[in-house]
Amino acid sequence: MNWLLVLAGGMLGAPLRYLTDRQVQSRHSTGFPWGTFTVNMTGSLLLGFLTGAALSSHTTLFLATGFCGALTTYSTFSYETLSLVRSGAGLHAAANAVGSVLAGLGAAYVGLALAQALTA
Repeated sequence: MNWLLVLAGGMLGAPLRYLTDRQVQSRHSTGFPWGTFTVNMTGSLLLGFLTGAALSSHTTLFLATGFCGALTTYSTFSYETLSLVRSGAGLHAAANAVGSVLAGLGAAYVGLALAQALTA
């Protein structure tokens, strides 16, 4: 049963990641991967919120593991960062790597704090 919840969440998160990435990236002419950055920050914020909320284990599997797991993408982040390095855009690569880690942690913290504030 648990794997079905993860699967169902992933079936929603993966296409949303793709559509959001394409929509955001189409609005920027720079080589910086704004689409991937956006889905990863959104997923980090949501996962932080879900972590702070009192959810059942089934809801956690569906939303946190399935949906957020499919919405966010470490592999694409890594690939795009390496592609920036290989194309000579080292500054963009460094900004993506450092910015993604710091902003992701910040977004998760904000989500956690928001959930705790709403449930207090």
